[in-house]
Amino acid sequence: MENWSAKTKLVHAGAKRSQYGELSEALYLTQGFLYESAEQAEARFIESGEDEFIYARYGNPTVRMFEERISVLEGAEDAFATASGMAAVNGALMALLGAGDHMVAARALFGSCLFIVEDILPRFGVEVTLVDGTDLDAWRAAVRPDTKVVFLESISNPTLEVIDIKNVSKIAHDVGAVVVVDNVFATPVFQQSFDLGADVVIYSATKHIDGQGRCLGGVVLGSREFIKGPLQTYLKHTGAAMSPFNAWVMVKGLETIVLRCEAQATTSEFLVTELEGHARLNRVAYPFANSHPQQALAKAQMTRGGTVISLDIKGGKDAAFKFLNALQIVRISNNLGDAKSLVTHPATTTHQRLSDNQRGSLGISDGLVRISVGLEDQHDLLADIRGALSA
Repeated sequence: MENWSAKTKLVHAGAKRSQYGELSEALYLTQGFLYESAEQAEARFIESGEDEFIYARYGNPTVRMFEERISVLEGAEDAFATASGMAAVNGALMALLGAGDHMVAARALFGSCLFIVEDILPRFGVEVTLVDGTDLDAWRAAVRPDTKVVFLESISNPTLEVIDIKNVSKIAHDVGAVVVVDNVFATPVFQQSFDLGADVVIYSATKHIDGQGRCLGGVVLGSREFIKGPLQTYLKHTGAAMSPFNAWVMVKGLETIVLRCEAQATTSEFLVTELEGHARLNRVAYPFANSHPQQALAKAQMTRGGTVISLDIKGGKDAAFKFLNALQIVRISNNLGDAKSLVTHPATTTHQRLSDNQRGSLGISDGLVRISVGLEDQHDLLADIRGALSA
C-alpha cells in the first residue's frame, strides 16, 4: 500500500472484512462486544489488540476502518474519530492542556472554536493569547517558554486568510509547543499539514469527508503516542465517540472525496476569475486568486485553492441579504463541503456572537458572504450568482 496513490488508498485502506467476504465495508452497528471467557474480558480491559473491542465509546470496527483510512490519506500514525468536528477540537485541546498552561491561537477562528478558546479553556485555568495569524512577528512575540499549544485554522473561516504553517510550527517547536491545525478548508486532498510541521491535525468530517450533508463527525490525527495516550483517555471517558453508522458514511465518503474536491475547486477557480472586479463587489476572497495577498503562500502549501469563496458585497447587510434571498441554485445554509452549493452570512450566523469590533478586526464585514461551491454546473452557478448580485 505504501506505493499506492492517494486515490487508491481512499478506496481500499483500512478495510476489515467478515467471514462473509462482503465487498462494501461492513457496518457493525453494535454498542458492546462479547468475550469467550472472563479471563479474556479481563485481558482486553488491560490491553486491547488492534482488532479487539470493548465498547463502542472506546472503539468499533467500522469506526476503526474510518480512522485507518483517513490516517493513510493524511500520513498520520493514528486517528480517533469523534461525534462532531467541535468534539474533535475540544478533545484535542483538552487532552493537551491543563490549569496553568499557556496557549497561543490565531484570532481568526470559527465562532465555536473561538468560544472554546476564549470562554471554556480560561474557566479551567488555561491562559490564552490571541494573535493575528498571518503575522509571524506576532507569533514570535506571543509564544513563551511555558507555551504548551499553538492552535490555528490553516485557512481561516470565513475570510480565507492563509497561515504559514511551516514557519509558525518552527516558532512553536523552538519553545517545545505542540502545533494543532484545523485543516477543514484546505481539505486533506489539497494540503498535507504534517509535512508542513503540524503535530496534530483536526477535521470536521461533517464537511468534505461526508460531502453530502448526511452525518456529523470529526477526527483528530497525530502520533500514535498522543492518539492512544492522552487523547483516547480523555475522549473515551467523556463520550465524544463517533457512531458506527456515521463512520460507515464517512468511509464511503472518502472513496469519492478526491473527485468531489477536485471538481469543486475547478468550479471555484472559474467563479473567482469571472467575478473578480464585479461592480457590486468590494472584493473576492479565494486563496489562489491573483488578488489574494497570500496567494504565493497558499500555492506553496496547497495543490489547489479549495472549495470555498467569500464575496464582500457593497451595501452591507441589506445588500447581502438581498443577494442571499435572490439566489435560486445556491441555498442558504451554514454548512460547507457539500455536493450542493451553500451560502451563509457569517456576521449574523456563524460569527454573530462576536461584537462589531471583534468582527471588524477579523475582516468580517456586514456585506461578507461565504459560498461553499458544490457540484452543480459552473455556468449555472455563475448565472445564479450574477443574477443575485443584480438584485
